[in-house]
Amino acid sequence: MKNLKVQDLIAVGIYTAIYFLLMSFCLLILRFVIPGFHNLFIPAVTALFSGVIYLLMLNKVPKFGAITIMGSVVGLFFLISGHFPLAFMPNILCAVLADTIQYKSKWKGSLKTTISYTVFSFGLMGPILPLWFMKNAYIDSLVARGKDQSYIAGVFAHTSTAMLVICGLAVLVASIVGIGLGARLYQKHFQPTLHQTNGRSM
Repeated sequence: MKNLKVQDLIAVGIYTAIYFLLMSFCLLILRFVIPGFHNLFIPAVTALFSGVIYLLMLNKVPKFGAITIMGSVVGLFFLISGHFPLAFMPNILCAVLADTIQYKSKWKGSLKTTISYTVFSFGLMGPILPLWFMKNAYIDSLVARGKDQSYIAGVFAHTSTAMLVICGLAVLVASIVGIGLGARLYQKHFQPTLHQTNGRSM
């Protein structure tokens, strides 16, 4: 991260903000399309549509630390917006691992980026994992926030083991498809511009 300059941090901030906006838009749509399930599937839907944002950031700031910062900011957002206190940890851990895969692993090319993006996308499951693995503590946090029993019952209405598996598989498939779609969009709309710019500067 020592190699990151001020302009790099600004770029990461911009792409993180775009990522936030996309995630918020996806959540808004899911509230109408699949009410009651929207929180469970927001990680997968976000992964499906944010591949191009990830690629743009990688190409704008191709340095170790950028992914970690992006994931950490997302995690801190979950923390300060009232999610379960430990919900931010998966974001940070997955971001660090994705960063390591992208810049420290022996994998090459698109495979490396696909694995990196997939790991990064699993970080968005942070807010929902406590529904299965820390149920009592999660209930206590909801009670402390003034939520009534009907609200709490609704939160846990769909938290079966099968649903956890479905959510995980959905993130896996969506991230692979999402980074593929992102690569096509990047090559079609952004890469030619970069080539032309480089050609003019030379």
